[in-house]
Amino acid sequence: MDQTRIPCLLMRGGTSKGVYFLARDLPDEQALRDRVLLAVMGSPDARQIDGIGGGDSLTSKVAIIKPSARADADVDYLFAQVLVDEPRVDYGQNCGNILAGVGPFAIERALVAATGDITPVRIFMENTGQIAIAHVPTPNGTVRYSGEARIDGVPGCAAPLIVEFKDIAGSSCGALLPTGNVVDLFDGVEVTCVDNGMPVVLIRAEDLGLSGHERPEQLDADSAIKARLESIRLQAGPPMNLGDVSQRNVPKMCLIAPAQAGGALSTRTFIPHRCHTSIGVFGAVSVAVACLIEGSVAAGVACVGGGDIRQLSVEHPTGEFTVELRFEHDRLTSCGLMRTARLLLDGAVCVPRTLWAGKQGD
Repeated sequence: MDQTRIPCLLMRGGTSKGVYFLARDLPDEQALRDRVLLAVMGSPDARQIDGIGGGDSLTSKVAIIKPSARADADVDYLFAQVLVDEPRVDYGQNCGNILAGVGPFAIERALVAATGDITPVRIFMENTGQIAIAHVPTPNGTVRYSGEARIDGVPGCAAPLIVEFKDIAGSSCGALLPTGNVVDLFDGVEVTCVDNGMPVVLIRAEDLGLSGHERPEQLDADSAIKARLESIRLQAGPPMNLGDVSQRNVPKMCLIAPAQAGGALSTRTFIPHRCHTSIGVFGAVSVAVACLIEGSVAAGVACVGGGDIRQLSVEHPTGEFTVELRFEHDRLTSCGLMRTARLLLDGAVCVPRTLWAGKQGD
């Protein structure tokens, strides 16, 4: 046998798709592990034809999971973004969509026992050091994937899975407003740099001569706009405590405009150089919080309500993402959102044995 078989689950988490591994089934040494993950996905190649990646950043993702030694968590989750057309694996960010599959994975792999109709799974997110709680539907002691919940970007319906976040401000950059300013000026353009789970640079679309309602393919074809955004992104990296971001996927660049479908505001997100058809989980959470920061570029654009529980609908090209923000005494205490997940495949993925022969005894 000239192939090494590695146990895994292929799962859809939210609007992404990824390969979920137990950490013990992968190499311990990171450089070797990265080479294995590149082989798993078939990178670098635009089609990822020699792997199981889907030729898109949204389908070239990995979750690495292990039992947690922490008192406040059941499992540890490390997210890995396997680049499609570069021989590189990026650990510099979270993925809230892939996170939606971590709770079900933990139950499927018996890392957490199902308890009642809803099983809470406490997840330590290694990339950023925060805790999330996934409330997984488990009637009859097994994960329930079918249901009536819909999320934009996914066809059909599935069981609702609530993900709750606490204390995620500054998860990557050290502060909610990492530059120390509500508004910064780069290349003469006003921006708000925010990190509430994902480093994001918000820019009013009109300040770049855009409506903010353009189709993603229109923006992708606009080389001048993309060059301006990249210039701003590179300048924003150091003051956001991210350093040189020329080889990183963060910060995300987000163009904002008035909502078109009754939401809080409309967005167009670049991750980092391509305009995506939706917005990521943590990106939406960061944008939603920015809408509530007095003086931010989003505050003057967004329509938001009041109260201790506020639901903000962040519109994107293929729908919307509703973020629930909870306050106590005018202080943000937690963020919650609804996702869905589905188990697609339970088996093993193969890599050449010349690359890795597996762990001793396998």
